[in-house]
Amino acid sequence: MVATRGLVGLRPAEEVIAKVTAPPYDVIKTGSRLESHLKGTRDSIFHVTLGDDPVGALEGLRAREALIEDDEPAYYVYEQTWSEQLVGTTAVVSQRTGVFVAAEVSDYDQKQVIRHEKTFDEKVKGRIALTQATKHTIGPVFLLTRSPLTALFEETKEIDPLYSFRSDFGGSGTDLHGIANKIWRVPEASPLGERIKHALAENPFYIADGHHRYHAALRNEQTHLLAYVTEEARILAYNRVVNGVTKFASVRAKLALEPCSSFQTPDKHQFCLYSADGCWTLDAKEVPDDVVGRLDCAILERELYPHLGLTHDQIVDPKHFDYYPENALDAMKEVVDAGEYELAIALHPVSIDELMAVADAGLEDPDVVMPEKSTFFSPKILTGIFLYRHQSR
Repeated sequence: MVATRGLVGLRPAEEVIAKVTAPPYDVIKTGSRLESHLKGTRDSIFHVTLGDDPVGALEGLRAREALIEDDEPAYYVYEQTWSEQLVGTTAVVSQRTGVFVAAEVSDYDQKQVIRHEKTFDEKVKGRIALTQATKHTIGPVFLLTRSPLTALFEETKEIDPLYSFRSDFGGSGTDLHGIANKIWRVPEASPLGERIKHALAENPFYIADGHHRYHAALRNEQTHLLAYVTEEARILAYNRVVNGVTKFASVRAKLALEPCSSFQTPDKHQFCLYSADGCWTLDAKEVPDDVVGRLDCAILERELYPHLGLTHDQIVDPKHFDYYPENALDAMKEVVDAGEYELAIALHPVSIDELMAVADAGLEDPDVVMPEKSTFFSPKILTGIFLYRHQSR
């Protein structure tokens, strides 16, 4: 359904790939320890994606041979391995494998690349300017497919990897810190490359993460963009800390709250609330049948936010909201304890089936989309593994 090509462009030299690669630009908060760490890493792709002089930074990376030219079209199979939690004394190791490709860019109405979020031209201006200035697509779009890829990936892993390294971001609050990465290069013209291309073409792609990166490529009139494609994804709940217009303490008695012992991820259609005064669970009153209305973040907006005097247009206002992935519950408690926000709210994560149901419904009605801040895909995909030299129509 979606035509793909092997990638051509720039990739890191083997000895510096751990320094070059960085988290996606949109998860690097200004003033954070992560930003400080990346600023202090001379060869980090951060200086291209978010620096003051991206063209100069890119030229510097090439001059120092931290980035090298690769003009033979190839697919890059990418394995991430991480320790997810502890069960007793045993570490639970998780793994995900996908492939970097040049995916064809098409209008949404062609139903080849399916979105689940609204996109806005204003939000992509900076990304368009960066791709035009550098003549490369730098950050990948994270795509899901129903095509069977696992057997092809396992066959790829029988050869030696091109890269094998562990990401080190100074323990600075990113889900990519400490992840083990392996990358295999598969020339497009090879028999295995042809089979990967054929398998990818069997089904449309669903955008998991990077809607505005895709929209930037569309507005930039690119023929193809840099994409990461996988059958697998782990969606964490996208939790929030809140300052209401009306104080939570003043409306608490009106809510059907049940005390709980700890701030944790709740069951489906339930919310866990934490404030300076305690911790509670709150059950949804009504779960409708429609694919958007039944999502927990939509229920929360209907059933709790009005009590706090909050409206939809305030959910992106940092005076009232900030957002944290499910694995940052302690950090949420800290900002509440420090008085920066009054209330922390934990949700149950959205499932892949729920996401695809919304995306499929949006094929018939483009107004059907996921609510903002409803999913957090983890781990993210490293930026800088490949810089794709794109073409425009």
